[in-house]
Amino acid sequence: MLLITGITGHTGSYFLQELIDNKYEDSIRCIVRETSDTSLLDNSVLNIEKVVGDLDDPKFIDNVMDDVETVMHIYNIHHSPVIVLNAIKKKVKRVILVHTTGIYSEFKYASKEYKNIEQKIHVLKSNPKCKTEITILRPSMIYGDLCDKNMSKFIKMVDKLKIMPVISGGNSLIQPVNARDLGKAFFTVLMSPEETRGKAYDLSGDKPIKMIDAFKLISKELNRNTFYISVSLQIGVLMARVAKVLTLGRINYIERVQRMGEDRNYPHDKATSDFGYNPMTFEKGIQIEVREYLKKNKA
Repeated sequence: MLLITGITGHTGSYFLQELIDNKYEDSIRCIVRETSDTSLLDNSVLNIEKVVGDLDDPKFIDNVMDDVETVMHIYNIHHSPVIVLNAIKKKVKRVILVHTTGIYSEFKYASKEYKNIEQKIHVLKSNPKCKTEITILRPSMIYGDLCDKNMSKFIKMVDKLKIMPVISGGNSLIQPVNARDLGKAFFTVLMSPEETRGKAYDLSGDKPIKMIDAFKLISKELNRNTFYISVSLQIGVLMARVAKVLTLGRINYIERVQRMGEDRNYPHDKATSDFGYNPMTFEKGIQIEVREYLKKNKA
């Protein structure tokens, strides 16, 4: 049995579509919330068992691991240690964890917790009694449709603002990955146990692009003449801190602003070599997302 967390989320829904398109035959157990939209699950022809539960409940995680051979953990990196701990306890053969390239950030605020989580997992799998194979997937900045929390916000800003601030001239490199490519990658890794067992992969977009060039592509697709003004990283972080205080923590973009000041380009050669990972270009991906944005706003 395959156990999946986060199946109704942004990348999870694209993974589900891959399972449907490829007529996945094994039984699947999906952890969902009471408030989750499970319509795609319900309308699929897959052998799916829905289980409502809370990943913050260790007893629930222990019980839901019964009869499971493989775990695809998409939902949240912070639950990875307890997922792995219970998988080892229940002698699950294989666990695939979706983490983040944020672990490479030069800002301790942004990367320390991610590093601690992966260190805990390393300790768990180093135990001689551990027979569970663990694969870690680290997507870069995820985009692809209006459900993402990255490019969708930038598209809206470019559309609404005639003058738009960019950190340090927008010269930092990014390599956003489309959620559609992640869905395909998750499925391919699932179906390639021998090639991917015990390994870690960075899953980035096709090629690096400067932040300012990404914004200009968005402007072009929106048919906007946007003027970009450079703001220092220090000022940007200060503004983010002020916004956090004024909104009592509801708006917290501090880490996001910090990371806009550093290069976030990560090669995916290893993934291409091991399981044929071949992501779409940013130009194609952002065109799809901007068209979705325009269609929604014209409706």
